[in-house]
Amino acid sequence: MSELSIVERIEAVDWAGVAADLDAQGWAIMPRLLSHAEADVVAGLYAQEAGFRSRVVMARHGFGRGEYRYFSYPLPDLIQSLRTAAYRRLAPIANRWHERMGKEARFPGDHAAFLERCHQAGQSRPTPLLLEYGPGDYNCLHRDLYGEHVFPLQIAILLDEPGEDFTGGEFVMTEQRPRMQTRPMVLPLRKGDAAVFAVNGRPMKGVRGDYQVKLNHGVSQLLSGKRHTLGVIFHDAA
Repeated sequence: MSELSIVERIEAVDWAGVAADLDAQGWAIMPRLLSHAEADVVAGLYAQEAGFRSRVVMARHGFGRGEYRYFSYPLPDLIQSLRTAAYRRLAPIANRWHERMGKEARFPGDHAAFLERCHQAGQSRPTPLLLEYGPGDYNCLHRDLYGEHVFPLQIAILLDEPGEDFTGGEFVMTEQRPRMQTRPMVLPLRKGDAAVFAVNGRPMKGVRGDYQVKLNHGVSQLLSGKRHTLGVIFHDAA
């Protein structure tokens, strides 16, 4: 895998399988998208001052415990390439979802064109981020919206190995269907695995056609060690 570029790895993903999983449950796993060495390099960026536009301590805002840092432009090459290549593959799925949910917005095939739309609307701050958790930290259930223009899918890549680098700290999602109790889901991620998942809502097939269900995501309490995650959001922030 290490001989392939990140773009080649994204092209090699079973995108038909990813689309089927997204339609069925609102999330899909892309195993070993990053090598362990790449994951270590990205996680190591957290300790650097350069390359980030802001740092958020979650407890100050009621978001949970732990912290994260938003990258500044230009993004690191690996993250820029990943974001651009993955968007191109996800845009057709996003457009199909919007059609099924009765939403008017459609997404161009080129990520730069979509970012231009965001920037014209005042959403010009980059949203890819790096999260760091220690013992007792957690991330409350939430949605990463950031403004009027929202791409309906995003990616999170786990950068440490469960059971070795940390314990606890599961990636969790909830799904809220109309007139039904909330469904919990735990995503089975290993180091270097990428989860692609719904930012806000997804279409669900019902007896009278499609309807929309809402999803949230978060991280359960870390019991020991350190956990880092790379978050790749495709719309920029106001």
